[in-house]
Amino acid sequence: MTRLQDKVAIITGAANGIGLEAAKTFLREGAKVVLADFDEETGKKREQELIADGFDCLFVQVNVADRSSVDSMVQKVVDKYGKVNILVNNAGITRDAMLSKLDPAMFQQVLDVNLTGVFHCTQAVLPYLVDQGKGKVINTSSVSGAYGNVGQTNYAAAKAGIIGMTKTWAKELGRKAINVNAVAPGFTETSMVESVPEKVIDGLKKQIPMARLGKPSDIANAYLFLASDESDYVNGHVLHVDGGIMM
Repeated sequence: MTRLQDKVAIITGAANGIGLEAAKTFLREGAKVVLADFDEETGKKREQELIADGFDCLFVQVNVADRSSVDSMVQKVVDKYGKVNILVNNAGITRDAMLSKLDPAMFQQVLDVNLTGVFHCTQAVLPYLVDQGKGKVINTSSVSGAYGNVGQTNYAAAKAGIIGMTKTWAKELGRKAINVNAVAPGFTETSMVESVPEKVIDGLKKQIPMARLGKPSDIANAYLFLASDESDYVNGHVLHVDGGIMM
């Protein structure tokens, strides 16, 4: 028996990077996975690739910042699979700038996707988790949300807010057998860091006790643990997967 056998998991931001790696990991462990992403072209391509590999998955285009789009996505999932067991709020964007140069629209855009989007998706899925009598919600925070990061006022604020929401929902929903936890990745090898100069990356590695950046699989494996029955008594926790950068 695989660890997520016959569970239905929605993963936002699943067309690329950590979300895609998580989708593949969950599929290998027996889940039916919904790839929910704003990028329709890439999402459909990933869906076809995974179906060709013999997996049961569905791509649904969604703008997590738009509640009607989220509600529509969840309805499509329920129409196809009849239930939702796991929600991974992985979608996120960056619009980095120093405070003195941060456009208010850029500030709001990041909050709309990275924070309000998590609220929309979780609230929309909640009735189905309650109906199942058990559920897992995994929110993606960041070391930036726990400790701040230069040039990331908007991103850090959103990711800090996710920690607060995670702990609040854990208290509200625990009695319904719904576990709510967060993962706080460190600097991870995704498209978000591809544009960072090599000397900056080298400097980061010197700050990390493990002397390397994270891999998408490192984060996906943390999601897997929190999505599985193995974590049934883990609730309201923020799991740092960062190589020890902030010890």
